[in-house]
Amino acid sequence: MSRRLVNITLDNLDDLPRRCRRCVHWELDPVSGERAVDSGDPGLEKEAWISGTLLEWGSCGKIVYVDGVPAGFVLYSPPLYSPRSVAFPTSPVSADAVLLMTAHIIPEFSGGGLGRMLIQGVAKDLTRRGVKAIEAFGDLKWEKPGCVVPADYLLSVGFKTVRPHLRFPRLRLELKTAVSWREDVEVALERLLGSMSPERALRPV
Repeated sequence: MSRRLVNITLDNLDDLPRRCRRCVHWELDPVSGERAVDSGDPGLEKEAWISGTLLEWGSCGKIVYVDGVPAGFVLYSPPLYSPRSVAFPTSPVSADAVLLMTAHIIPEFSGGGLGRMLIQGVAKDLTRRGVKAIEAFGDLKWEKPGCVVPADYLLSVGFKTVRPHLRFPRLRLELKTAVSWREDVEVALERLLGSMSPERALRPV
């Protein structure tokens, strides 16, 4: 079984589940979202949001494929790009964090560690870009797939509650540990390569 994690682009956007492909819950404020649904084609708004965010900020989502079949996805962005985020009782998202907007695993692929793989992919991407943390609004009363991620899932992959709430706590995953680990590895490699330099190797003993 092969697993592959790729960035969401306009080319593979249609690999999202149909309901998610047409959902603009996070991408638009409530009024604009309703207007998009009423107009009959929220999918165009989704496409415009992905296009604009990719151009202005960069990678904002990932899809995981299992044996070539899309099995799940995650979307993330700075809170500025997600007007809906300010509507939560535990907002705002911290200034040093990127918002994990939503994530979903296709039911037949659940329980295989793909959810953790998605979060690790996001963490790796954002660590490279110098982001300090990921935050998300979790749903403590989650019953079925929706736009808000289950709080239990976030806690299980390393998030910690930073602002409690009976329904929608705000949770946070620190990335500084990953950053410092990366820096430590780079320093160690530099020292190792330095000790193996040709000049030193050719010195007489």
